[in-house]
Amino acid sequence: IWGTSPDSIDTAEDRERFEAILRELDIKQPPNGMARSYNDALQVAQQIDYPVVVRPSYVLGGRAMEIVYSDADLERYMTYAVLVEPDHPILIDKFLENAIEVDVDAIADHTGQVVIGGIMEHIEQAGIHSGDSACSLPTMTLPPEALATIRDWTKKLAKRLSVIGLMNIQFAVKGDQVYIIEANPRASRTVPFVSKAIGHPLAKLAVRVMSGKTLAELGFTEEVIPHHISVKEAVLPFDKFAGTDALLGPEMRSTGEVMGIDADFGKAFAKAELGANQKLPLTGTVFISMNDRDKVAVIPVAKELAEMGLKLIATSGTRAALMDEGLDVNLILKVHEGRPNIEDAIKNNEIQLIINTPAGSTALEDDRSIRRTALAYKVPIITTIAGAKATASAIHSLQQHPLQVKSLQEYVGM
Repeated sequence: IWGTSPDSIDTAEDRERFEAILRELDIKQPPNGMARSYNDALQVAQQIDYPVVVRPSYVLGGRAMEIVYSDADLERYMTYAVLVEPDHPILIDKFLENAIEVDVDAIADHTGQVVIGGIMEHIEQAGIHSGDSACSLPTMTLPPEALATIRDWTKKLAKRLSVIGLMNIQFAVKGDQVYIIEANPRASRTVPFVSKAIGHPLAKLAVRVMSGKTLAELGFTEEVIPHHISVKEAVLPFDKFAGTDALLGPEMRSTGEVMGIDADFGKAFAKAELGANQKLPLTGTVFISMNDRDKVAVIPVAKELAEMGLKLIATSGTRAALMDEGLDVNLILKVHEGRPNIEDAIKNNEIQLIINTPAGSTALEDDRSIRRTALAYKVPIITTIAGAKATASAIHSLQQHPLQVKSLQEYVGM
């Protein structure tokens, strides 16, 4: 087998072996544990406190991965997950709410040299599967100290695992603290995106390294930080399946990816959204409905949208929170409150954008119904605060100047 040895791959996948290496290298990870039964899982979850992320080991695409908020949810999950992977333990990690997730792709050779291909900052918060999350390269909001830690840990871990070829590591940054989520000594789905963003063919370089070449021989010895901004967006299949819910979570649901490039983040994000068949409105009405935890966080976004001339409409609870901040917001009824309600407004083409975050561990039936109607009538819907912020930035950029197109070669200097 060329490249990274099977033993190193197993070390990264086996929770106990991997944790031993993290302790040795003094690399932080969220509080966690393993379980093979509901009683084991209950003990771990109560020790590290809810919410927790639960998943089987040795799975791809976040299959059977969930955020669990209670003992009852955990019992239901354990019954299902054991059917998915009966021979491997269930991994349980503390869920870091409102953390920023970061993806890193790197290449290492047999001499121990490690070069970072790209550091990507996810736009959606930690808890959304990396395959479903939009991300930007270079990073937009991470402090220099966090980036320095991420670079240091990436290189230490690649050397300690004796990686030869590509490696992908996922981190979470909460405040000034960095945590490692997982490390995969293999190519990731982000490699094509990073290669186009930086102008270097990472897969080709990795294969040459796996065949015995060094990074120095290949002339790839330093991380490339582009002057332009690249945004990757997931293509989601919801409009192809009637009755599905557009809510994103830890289990991957996307069926493809697109990217947008520009000198300005808002325009790069807008291009990516267009590529994913999401046409952002420059005028019209925005419907906002938030769970209680997000009502304060959405206020700056709502103010920005109002300043750009978009009208705001909301259900009673969200409207009260926005009006307390001096915003002019029209009231609309929830589905169960009577007619005309929000679904009627969507069907009558009175809503051009929806910002809706779910309530608690499971989306309320009203929210689910709104998202399904929005899909049916092709109204863009955003289900995270971070996504709403990026969307507001994109609308602002589009209002200022129309999009312009340049070739990829012009950006990366090919």
